[in-house]
Amino acid sequence: MRPDLETMLEHEYDDECPVCRTQDVVEWALIPAASAWEVANGLPRFAIALHGAAGLLGALLREGMPRKELDTALSGLLDEMEQHIAEEGAIGGPPQGNA
Repeated sequence: MRPDLETMLEHEYDDECPVCRTQDVVEWALIPAASAWEVANGLPRFAIALHGAAGLLGALLREGMPRKELDTALSGLLDEMEQHIAEEGAIGGPPQGNA
């Protein structure tokens, strides 16, 4: 069964949203763990993330997802991320600590 990109990209942006929960797990647990592994093994920063993401995209291609559809989805996601980064910068950056 071919994955539905619309379901993966359109989500609720709330505490019950599985896409948001997944993003939180990646941000809070996987990225720091991968970063520590990279440092401990002399790898370039974000090398694991880049290769892992490429592997996941390859899995989507194997499942029959057209490259053009993936390119469009990634472009939209990157645009959204850049907008979020710009908004964070305008309000003083991402939240720090528990204050």
